[in-house]
Amino acid sequence: MEVTSIKIRNYQIKDRDAIRKTSLESILLGEYRTSIFDDEILADLLTIYFTDYEPLSCFVAVKENQVIGYIMGTQDVRKMRRLIKYKIFPRLIYKALYRRQFLRRNNLILIKNIISSYLKGEFITPDFSKEYPATLHINIRAEYRRQNLGSLLVDYFLDFLKRKNIRGIHFGVMSESAKDFFIKLNFNLLFTGEYSFLRYLLGENIPHYIMGKQI
Repeated sequence: MEVTSIKIRNYQIKDRDAIRKTSLESILLGEYRTSIFDDEILADLLTIYFTDYEPLSCFVAVKENQVIGYIMGTQDVRKMRRLIKYKIFPRLIYKALYRRQFLRRNNLILIKNIISSYLKGEFITPDFSKEYPATLHINIRAEYRRQNLGSLLVDYFLDFLKRKNIRGIHFGVMSESAKDFFIKLNFNLLFTGEYSFLRYLLGENIPHYIMGKQI
C-alpha cells in the first residue's frame, strides 16, 4: 500500500453509508450475521452515535475518493453512554419491534444468551472514564488491513484528542489480534474478561480486553 496515496480527513455526511458498510465487516457473528438482526440495526448499533451525535470526532481514510477505513470516537464517554442508554437504544428497540426482529427464533436465542451473560456478571467492568474519558471505534476494509493504515488512523485520532486537551482514552476489543495491535502502539491492558453469549454459535467464549492510554 502506498501511504502517500491515502488521505485521512474529517468525516462528511456523504461517508455515512461507506462507514456503515465497513463496520459490518468486522462483526464477530461472521457468517451468522444475516440470520439475526438486519444490517441496518447492527450498523446503527455500531456507528450511529459517532456519525449522528459526535461527527466532529470522526475521521475517514480515503483512497481514490473511496472510504477504505475510519476511526471514530467520543471525547466524553460518559455523555456517550447516557445518549446510548436513553436515546439511541430505545429507538433501536422500537425499530426492531416494528420490523418484527424479535419474532425470529435466532434473535430470541441470542437475547436469551445475552441475558445469561449479563446475569453471570460478564458485562460488569471497572469504570475507567475518569482517568480515560475518551473512547474510539476503528475499522478498515479487509483488503487494506495489516498495511499500517490502522496505526496511522490511531495516531491521527490521538493527535486530535491532544489538541482538545483530553488526558486519556480507553476502549474494548474482542480478539487477541486487536489486543496485540494496540499493545504494539503502547496502549496498556486495563482489564481482561470473557463473554459466553456467542459460544452457542462460535463454539468458544469471546475474550474481552479493555485497552487504555494516557495522552
